[in-house]
Amino acid sequence: MKFTKMHGLGNDYIYVNCLEERIENPPAVARFVSDRHFGIGSDGLILINPSEKADFEMEMYNTDGSRSEMCGNGIRCVAKYVYDYGLTDKTSISVETLGGIKYLELTVKNAKAELVKVDMGKPELTAEKIPIETTHPLHKVIDEPIDVNGAAYRMTGVSMGNPHAVVFVEDVKGLEIEKIGPGFENHKRFPHRVNTEFTRVIDRKTVEMRVWERGAGETMACGTGACAVAAACILNGLTENQVTVRLPGGELQIEWDRERDRIYMTGPAVTVFDGEIHLPDMK
Repeated sequence: MKFTKMHGLGNDYIYVNCLEERIENPPAVARFVSDRHFGIGSDGLILINPSEKADFEMEMYNTDGSRSEMCGNGIRCVAKYVYDYGLTDKTSISVETLGGIKYLELTVKNAKAELVKVDMGKPELTAEKIPIETTHPLHKVIDEPIDVNGAAYRMTGVSMGNPHAVVFVEDVKGLEIEKIGPGFENHKRFPHRVNTEFTRVIDRKTVEMRVWERGAGETMACGTGACAVAAACILNGLTENQVTVRLPGGELQIEWDRERDRIYMTGPAVTVFDGEIHLPDMK
């Protein structure tokens, strides 16, 4: 299998051009290639497919083989891949995902895509669309209490094509996320599991976060999570509509256009290396 390893702010995936390659049993392949000791090492596997609805399709799998609806860092790398490897010459493209069709604008420098701005779409805020179990499924989940492993937290729920719970904390860097994260991910209130962003507001234009991603654990960055964080900050009156989100892997610029009700994410995409790997029997 020929592949390319890429990352967005350290959120790394193995990319396969499935216009040319055919992958049998993608969940098993994702588990194999993601292993950082016996495989290539990544946060998951992303297949770039043809699409009847958009320019391309992004088919994404986590390290545990589960399929995910969307990935903001991953989709920026898809845009870079299709441009840099000559699958398109357009700097405005559309990509089909399980979370809907996303529209991307590429900034090109020296014939390579360097920055990608993604129209991440409308944030879904009602409990039933995130989804979050509640007695009021049509209500927004804003600053709502939740008990996780016997500790009390307050969360704001947002779906960016995948479910997020944003939790504001005083100390992000010292947080024992590996202990707390699984409790949120597998909490009974999240029927599809959840990505959890632990967030500290620095000022009206800047926040920092760490993320525990369902099916992957802590990652260096999460694009949909950064969008969810920005939305949660704005909903709670903590920031302006344009926010710099600082993640362990770097920064993303997030804007919520309230008139159009669209969230835009701008950030880098980086190619690490190309390679070829022999896959063992995945049956």
